[in-house]
Amino acid sequence: MNEFSEFRMPKAVFYGQNSLTQLGRQAAEYGSKVLLVSDRIMEELGHVDRCIGYFEQHNLAVVTYLDVNSEPTDQHVAEALDLCISEKCDVIVAIGGGSCIDAAKAVAVLATNRGYIGDMGGETPIKIDPLPLIAVPTTAGTGSEVTNVTVITNTQLDIKMMIKHQAFLPCVAIIDPSLTISTPPHVTAATGIDALCHAIEAYISRLSQPLTKNMAAAAIESVMKYLRTAYLNGDDLEAREKMAIASMQAGLAFSNASVTLVHGMSRPIGALFHVPHGVSNAMLLPAVLEFTKEYATESLAELARIITPNLKALSNEELADVTIKEIKQLCANLKIPNMNSWGVDETKFAQVVDKMAADALASGSPSNNPRVPTHQEIVELYKQCYNYDFQLAKTIK
Repeated sequence: MNEFSEFRMPKAVFYGQNSLTQLGRQAAEYGSKVLLVSDRIMEELGHVDRCIGYFEQHNLAVVTYLDVNSEPTDQHVAEALDLCISEKCDVIVAIGGGSCIDAAKAVAVLATNRGYIGDMGGETPIKIDPLPLIAVPTTAGTGSEVTNVTVITNTQLDIKMMIKHQAFLPCVAIIDPSLTISTPPHVTAATGIDALCHAIEAYISRLSQPLTKNMAAAAIESVMKYLRTAYLNGDDLEAREKMAIASMQAGLAFSNASVTLVHGMSRPIGALFHVPHGVSNAMLLPAVLEFTKEYATESLAELARIITPNLKALSNEELADVTIKEIKQLCANLKIPNMNSWGVDETKFAQVVDKMAADALASGSPSNNPRVPTHQEIVELYKQCYNYDFQLAKTIK
């Protein structure tokens, strides 16, 4: 074990209402021509034009790529990269959910280090600093604006590639909660549970450290307190702001401590069945915690003391059960579906569940779980989650 820990984050983080007003000034500090990466929904909501207005105030030229129409793929990255290179952009700004930000991260790295995104940091070393990237999230969930991770789908292999390297860390994050007001309830639920997954996994990860635990605990407390309100009343700016900050805290926590089994299992569901990332995490979270509980009793008990402080007198085992029960109840309140009710085809699921388990293990994330699963245990967890009832406790021994 190292005698010291390392914690990395963007050079600057602007957060709170009206923080978006800093966008033009920040972009001007890094370049003169912006590639703005976003999607058509952000364009319809007026967020793209608002950003362009801030750029124009600082005499910045702007080129837009607005075709990140799903979770980011290597095709999105290739298209945006071609535009960035042909237009000679020298700073990148992403506004949108984690998909837009992850695509922009990949473009920033590839603009200076040519090659295929899936090889970056592995077969192809990242030797040159990326183009500067400013990330502006419009959902409270992925935390991508403060992480050194990008998740890109390989369209040839149907695999979600999680690529981690300091080069993917944005220079600046701007977290304006007013941008999340338009997020519909089902997306609020999915992204909010994604933030909760990030925080819980960072808290129990074998790679956790004191600072990541503090960030994760604060995020968990806020999500459990404010996510239902944001889901039921999207105009509640206090709840939106608390969730936006919690998402950032969770992102900082897992970027420095790593995710664990939930994310390892989640990516194959998204790649093969096109289930949104936050939803696939939520489908798995309670069952994975039940699977892990015996190996993380103390940590889960600590979380119960934060979530339900009136129950501090219970034993650690009882408190661990309370944490899982509270999380299951939250998922039920947010109408989280299981894979069956989502519409995952049972026949195809049965055909690919071994591949899913193999891909999950290959991602490396499960090895950070307090209870490291075998291939067959992951297969059984997938099968359990297919028809999971969030109202009932089911535990794999």
